[in-house]
Amino acid sequence: MAEAIETEPNNETEDATVTSASSASNGQAMVGMRDISRKISTFRTATAKAVIKVSPNTIVLIRQNKTPKIDVLPIARVAAVQAAKKTSDIIPYCHPLPVSYVGVNFHLDEDFIEVEVLVKALYRTGVEMEALTAASVAALTIYDMAKMIDDSMQIESIRLVEKTGGKSSFKHKHGENKQRRAAVFVMSDSIAKGKGEDKSGKLIVERLEKEGLKVVEYQILPDDESLIIPAIRRCTDDLKVDLVITTGGTGVSPRDVTPEALSRLIERPLPGITEAIRSYGQERNPYAMLSRSTAGVRNRSIIVSMPGSSGGVKDSIDAIFPALLHTFNILEGESHK
Repeated sequence: MAEAIETEPNNETEDATVTSASSASNGQAMVGMRDISRKISTFRTATAKAVIKVSPNTIVLIRQNKTPKIDVLPIARVAAVQAAKKTSDIIPYCHPLPVSYVGVNFHLDEDFIEVEVLVKALYRTGVEMEALTAASVAALTIYDMAKMIDDSMQIESIRLVEKTGGKSSFKHKHGENKQRRAAVFVMSDSIAKGKGEDKSGKLIVERLEKEGLKVVEYQILPDDESLIIPAIRRCTDDLKVDLVITTGGTGVSPRDVTPEALSRLIERPLPGITEAIRSYGQERNPYAMLSRSTAGVRNRSIIVSMPGSSGGVKDSIDAIFPALLHTFNILEGESHK
């Protein structure tokens, strides 16, 4: 049987292990190209630079367009654009993505040429490799077109200057010196009666703790407004928790009363949160549109309701975290910067 080959994961990769097809058939996890299917699309940019050391005479000839291979810089620019669009064909683990823009600039000094590439895309993963590949290919193209007149040429550096977008750009300092507190409620008649096991609530607790919040309350309640309302009011008004997340009771069955209960507590709705939850879920499950999840603010507490299934909870969490944490800053009077 083919042996698995393990490679070092990068800082955004959960697992970069390559396994054979036979491994999957034997029950082992099939891993390899990073799974980005659960990520949300954000506007991404990346800027990369390459520096080519050349002789002063080569600079003069390129400026005057008198090299044996003419139009060095225009052709290098086209090569960079093509390379950005074809990066996934060159780098095995790069995802094909819809590049929206590739900009290429050249700076000619006395004895070097600097290539600067800006790449933009609206997608689930970043474009730094596209920018780096484009800068590299532009430098190689210049080298190829001028090598017959300059034996001293060398590509001195290729580096990523800046990247934006993705979770790293939306991580907020949501109270570094203050631990945020949360409460989790599971709404289910059957689980409250001991006829089922809670999985969704535990998933929420685990994720909140991973995000740095302290879960100070975890309760399982039946689908009963007379019990739901005072339990949540105690957390928002007395315990003054920063975040309340509920799971369950958001459907359309006669006993699904969570939205009605929360509507009596919420002072300012936050419809964008539930729009994000449903939009993200709908791309993965056609039943997501049936959820009546709601969200809003009471005092300085954020309240969010999520579906009862573990799959619905995973989708909901992925849709709104970590961006939701920024709400704490806004409630305390900070700007959106």
